[in-house]
Amino acid sequence: MDCASRSERRKSSGFANVNNPPLWKASVVIAKVDAPNLAAAFELAPPRPQAVLIAEDPFRDEATVEALYGVMPDGELLTRLAGREVRVALLPDLDWIRLSQEGLPPVRSGRFFVFGAHDAGKAPAGVIAIRVEAGMAFGTGHHETTALCLLALSDLGKCRRFAKVLDLGCGTGVLAIAAAKLFRCKVIASDIDPTATAVAHANIRENGEAPFVETTTADGLVDPRLARRAPYDLIVANILASPLTLLAPQISRALERRGIAILSGLLTWQETLVLSFYRTQGLVLRRRLRDGPWSALVLERVSRAR
Repeated sequence: MDCASRSERRKSSGFANVNNPPLWKASVVIAKVDAPNLAAAFELAPPRPQAVLIAEDPFRDEATVEALYGVMPDGELLTRLAGREVRVALLPDLDWIRLSQEGLPPVRSGRFFVFGAHDAGKAPAGVIAIRVEAGMAFGTGHHETTALCLLALSDLGKCRRFAKVLDLGCGTGVLAIAAAKLFRCKVIASDIDPTATAVAHANIRENGEAPFVETTTADGLVDPRLARRAPYDLIVANILASPLTLLAPQISRALERRGIAILSGLLTWQETLVLSFYRTQGLVLRRRLRDGPWSALVLERVSRAR
């Protein structure tokens, strides 16, 4: 929910450090088949984790689900979600987000190849390469919802061009960078979290897309900095089901007629709920993409928002 990241989305003791704030880890061993659903539940339960990882043993039917938090999570709540005891512990003063990302492989989604500094130089021929360092923001391309959005963008690029794009809840900026590289158009990357927009700005510069992508910290499309740039012909919002429903009127009003919205950060069982809010605003479903419990919806505005 570039998800994971989602969002949707961020951060005692003697371990405190200005550069590396202390982190708490919640972990539980569970059947492999149940691990993706539990990881999704951990991502959605308050407080929002900074990262959720699944470690699988190839020779056993079990997997370990781990979540990293900037504040101590509610172990009893997580235990009820898991149906078994979840261990919660304070980690020593290390940059666990960076260390966990260094072990992640690059991601190929559609035409895009997303990698970190540790995988520099590994991009195959014929791909659109994006280098992303997450820092304290969400979205490295490894979360299913971010990969689904990248795939949706890649497929849209085969049949449409866009002139003005908004990445709403941009996190690391990976989707804004992808849109800029694919469509060579003006892109706005916006997030409510100033840490995220700072990380996104650095990634945009690293990828050479600063001439195309502008970052801004804003709370929704009513913010004047986003409202005065409307209408957009493409809006990508990889956040969560709840804010997606609340933002339905704003997103619809900000879309041009025949404009496209890519919505993700939602679970498959939340599709009907989210769609009900957008259909009343004049948007129709053109495609749905799924990966495990996660979903992305591609909508088109065909009539005026109410």
